[in-house]
Amino acid sequence: MTDDVMTIRQMCEAFDVTPRTLRFYEAKELLSPIRQGQRRLFTRRDRARLKLILRGKRFGFSLEELRQLLDLYDKGDQQHTQIARAYEVAKARLAEMETQRDELEAAISELREQMTWGERMLASLKDNRDAAE
Repeated sequence: MTDDVMTIRQMCEAFDVTPRTLRFYEAKELLSPIRQGQRRLFTRRDRARLKLILRGKRFGFSLEELRQLLDLYDKGDQQHTQIARAYEVAKARLAEMETQRDELEAAISELREQMTWGERMLASLKDNRDAAE
């Protein structure tokens, strides 16, 4: 293989994904490998797109959001529209993640309080039982 294209096996090794994942992204029109019979050959463009897909998934973007963002690359305005839209989506996602973090921190704090109460209750019940014996 040349540096320009990679087989499905090479892509799987390079990006730690399964062939099924690559086929799924192809079916969702996120990747467009060259087809040679049953073989799929992934170009540099596919590799760049996969890198962005995996990063976007880690940030919690939906596949539809990712597809729309990737499609903006071909708009012909030196990626201005793509970058501006990605920034807006990222800004909204960051706000959602921060809200989720705050809610999780509050739940953790409340659970710790309940556990402290539970420890005190168990100790008190044990002391009462020991005193009765």
